Amino acid sequence: MLVTLITHTADPERTVAAAAKLCYSDAHIDTLLDGLTPDKTAAFLQKLSDLGHASPIEHASFTFGVEGVSRTFLAQVTRHRIASFSVQSQRYVRLEDFRYVIPPEIEAIPEARQAFIDAMNEDARRYLDLVGTLEDAHTQKLMAQGLDEKAARAKASKMANEDARFVLPNACETKMVLTMNCRSLLNFFNLRCCERAQWEIRAVADRMLELVYPLAPHIFASAGPRCLTGPCPEGRMCCGRQATVREKYAQLKEAAYHG
Repeated sequence: MLVTLITHTADPERTVAAAAKLCYSDAHIDTLLDGLTPDKTAAFLQKLSDLGHASPIEHASFTFGVEGVSRTFLAQVTRHRIASFSVQSQRYVRLEDFRYVIPPEIEAIPEARQAFIDAMNEDARRYLDLVGTLEDAHTQKLMAQGLDEKAARAKASKMANEDARFVLPNACETKMVLTMNCRSLLNFFNLRCCERAQWEIRAVADRMLELVYPLAPHIFASAGPRCLTGPCPEGRMCCGRQATVREKYAQLKEAAYHG
C-alpha cells in the first residue's frame, strides 16, 4: 500500500479562516486575507470548532494517490460520497501483470497463505485465458462485419476486457486518485480510523491523517475515531481500548508534525 499527497489547497488553514472571517465580520472579499496572522487564523479555527460550524472547512481540500489496495477497499471508500474518485479501469487496462492484496490474517498462516496464492494464480490464468478466447471471437465477428484485422483486434481487446474482468477477485489490486475537502476528511477519519473499521481502509486512513495533519494541525486537531473526544459510539461493539487508541493517535500526530 502506498498513499501519497499529490496536491492540496494552498495554505489550507488561512483559506478556511478567510471564509470564517466573512461569516462573522463585515470584511470585504478583497480584504479577507488581510491581517490573518497565524494567531488570528488559529483563533478563527478554534471559534469554528467551539461553535460546531463546519461549512467553512469545506473550502480546503486534499488530493491523494492511493495504490496497492484491493477492490474490497474500493467498494468501501466509494461509500464516502462527498469525495472525488478516479480509479484505474479494468475495462481499459488489461491485467497482464496480475497483482493482489493478501490480508494479514491469511499472510500469518503459511497454509492459508499458500492456498490464497494458489487461488490468485488460478484466477489470473483463467482471466487471461478468458481474455484471449473473447478477443479472438470478437475479432472474427468484427472482421465479418467489414473491419480490417488490426482495427477489429483493437476494438475486440476492449470488449474482451469488459467481460473477462468479472472473474477477477476482490483481492485484485487497484489504484486511484481521490480528493476530499476537510469536512469530509474529518468524517472519513471518524469512521475509518476506528478499530472496528476493516484493516485495509483503516491503514489508508491513518496514512492520510499523517499526511494532512502537519499542513492543517488546527483543523485536524481532534481528527481520528470519535472516541478521541468523547465516549465510544459503538455501544456493545466497542473495542474496549479507548486509552490505547487515544495514545496511538496522540503519538501519530506528534510524529507527523515533527517529521
